[in-house]
Amino acid sequence: MCDTFVVLPSSTADGSLIFGKNSDREPNEAQSLEYHPAARPGGGILQCTYRTVPQVKETLAVLISRPFWMWGAEMGVNEKGVAIGNEAVFTRMPVSRTADHLTGMDMLRLALERSATAEAAVECMVGLLSDYGQGGVCGYKDKRMGYHNSFLVADPAEAWLLETAGPYWAARRVTDRCSISNALTIGEDYERIHPEATAHASVKWWRKRGGAFNFSASYSDWFFTTFSGSRARQARSTACITTGVPFSLTTAVATLRDHGDGAARPDQGFLGGTICAHAANPIARNATQTTGSLVVHMKDGIVTAWATGTAAPCTAVFKPIRFEGAVLPDIGPTPGAQCESRSLWWRHEKCHRTLLQDWQTRTEGLAAERSALESEFIAQADAAGDASLIDITTDAFRRAEALTDAWRTRAAARPVEHPPGWIYRRYWEKQNRSAGMTL
Repeated sequence: MCDTFVVLPSSTADGSLIFGKNSDREPNEAQSLEYHPAARPGGGILQCTYRTVPQVKETLAVLISRPFWMWGAEMGVNEKGVAIGNEAVFTRMPVSRTADHLTGMDMLRLALERSATAEAAVECMVGLLSDYGQGGVCGYKDKRMGYHNSFLVADPAEAWLLETAGPYWAARRVTDRCSISNALTIGEDYERIHPEATAHASVKWWRKRGGAFNFSASYSDWFFTTFSGSRARQARSTACITTGVPFSLTTAVATLRDHGDGAARPDQGFLGGTICAHAANPIARNATQTTGSLVVHMKDGIVTAWATGTAAPCTAVFKPIRFEGAVLPDIGPTPGAQCESRSLWWRHEKCHRTLLQDWQTRTEGLAAERSALESEFIAQADAAGDASLIDITTDAFRRAEALTDAWRTRAAARPVEHPPGWIYRRYWEKQNRSAGMTL
């Protein structure tokens, strides 16, 4: 499950557009932070996660975060400042798990590579949906997991929301701000819609008689939408981006780290109702946690991405990345199914799981150290103007890694004073064995 938001310049403290997303997937589903430069493939055939599509002549440079086993991406931004995040949504339309379709993540990455504006990205994804349909198995270990998709799309000037149900879709521009989770939200307020969406809902008796057509009310599946916890998370993220205080980069990061009111207890979120998610439902077949986080800050033609490159943003440091110079430093090999000490994602995950053994005790002081380091990076990025950040970015990844190692060493040295429940501990022991991780 995931959460995505955007706040337009009219509501931010510095007149910027700010986009953010947490990607929630299976605990051992490592996510890869990658930069792909602009290219001129000149056409040909492109292999996506399950199927091929015709390649275009030129592609834009993209920064993406993708589950290691798929071609498509959960979120990303391109050199033009187009940022996209997708959400799994559950609808009344049948889900195809066959390999002859594009996944929502494929459509997202294709749109980033091919679109110079948010509106163009929406048109690109609508075209891909029409030509190839959406489907395929979307889970890592859970091969029953399939879903449809919604997309929040932004560029420096505007943002769009695109929601789908099988082949049908609706879209609208965002005014002021928008937050989405794993539920359809476009009701009667669509600006564009599939030409047959209304008629199909009427034939199925999903459309309420009288009044305007409501896309969400007609196509939402009540059961899975309810038990995904999406309504609670969307309400919380909406509250986080609508505080009455001008929205800022710091606020965006805090939103992605939000655990709700009160002290954080990762072992007690049974229905996954928090924006920063930790796998806390050991009996669910598709228990998820936040495996990647991204914030994109766009102002005065400068696009700066702030990425963790890791799971659990509450225990991670956001680092600045800009489409100038080398873009990304060496952050190790692409993570895979097994814990790999050279991989940024797995090194951090070892720290995260050490903290989970006694969250109350072992996270003391962590937030202050993390925020102090991020404040330095924000000040350095601001002072750099529109110049390349590669030296700052390289230093940020190095210092964040050193801090993570210090947290893990310090946590492992502390005796467990407040252990979580037995079932929860056994769940994580199983996850660790599966990944070849020893704490």
